[in-house]
Amino acid sequence: MAFERINPAELGKPSGFSHAVVADGGKLVFLAGQTALDVHNKIVGDGVVEQFERALGNLLTSLKAAGGEPAQLCSLTVYIVDMDDYKSHAREIGAVWKRLVGTEYPAMAGIGVSRLWDIEALVEVQGYAVLPRA
Repeated sequence: MAFERINPAELGKPSGFSHAVVADGGKLVFLAGQTALDVHNKIVGDGVVEQFERALGNLLTSLKAAGGEPAQLCSLTVYIVDMDDYKSHAREIGAVWKRLVGTEYPAMAGIGVSRLWDIEALVEVQGYAVLPRA
């Protein structure tokens, strides 16, 4: 299976995302939104960086359980309670991404929201992946 990340020059060079991802063949995995919940369903992490790391880790755990790996993420949506706080920690969040996923980016969107299901949650990630057919 092949992934092609498409970043047209007329849209400008993306930073931390791809404009489009084409996955040729495979099975689609829908990944539920994940926050920084621990195994006891308690939000962990004092700040947005720690919560992003836990939320992304939870999403990757679900992906692994479905038989996938981080490189197979095609789309990710990040729901953010405090956009200014998130943007001020962009470098640290980017470092978390590179450590957990690598240097390839899926098609992504960051959406500001007034709150998430768990009032303590600062960020939630939800995505799609395409895995090879068995």
